[in-house]
Amino acid sequence: MIYKYLVFLSLIFNLSLFSAQSFDKILENQVKNLDSLMQTNDPKILKLLAKDVSFGHSNGWTQNIDDFEKDIISKKVNYQSVKQTAVKEFKTYKKTASIRRVVHVIGTYKSNDFAIELSVLEIWIKKAGTWKLWSRQSVEIKN
Repeated sequence: MIYKYLVFLSLIFNLSLFSAQSFDKILENQVKNLDSLMQTNDPKILKLLAKDVSFGHSNGWTQNIDDFEKDIISKKVNYQSVKQTAVKEFKTYKKTASIRRVVHVIGTYKSNDFAIELSVLEIWIKKAGTWKLWSRQSVEIKN
């Protein structure tokens, strides 16, 4: 009887580990999708954002979803490359995830080319079973 109990506990423990790994993988894919859609200036990126999303940019700009949508459609900033180079921290609590990562961005703003390395903090929330970006703050990494 004890053997069956131990097997049952082991099964539950392994299933919970599998669930946590799947959870991380789904969110990791959302983050990769965010970078990919940003790199191509694709308006589909809006589907990844919470309606009350807040962006804080390294140059001091702040944007809500309406501002961000206008800029994506007008191509105010044209991104050529958005590449994650490191994940510094990944934490989850219930339906919230906090990710600190380093991203190298190449693009054009008002016909001025730029290349910048950013430290980014993103807060993702799970709404209706889907991870949505709720808040993003970036700062320039100066060498």
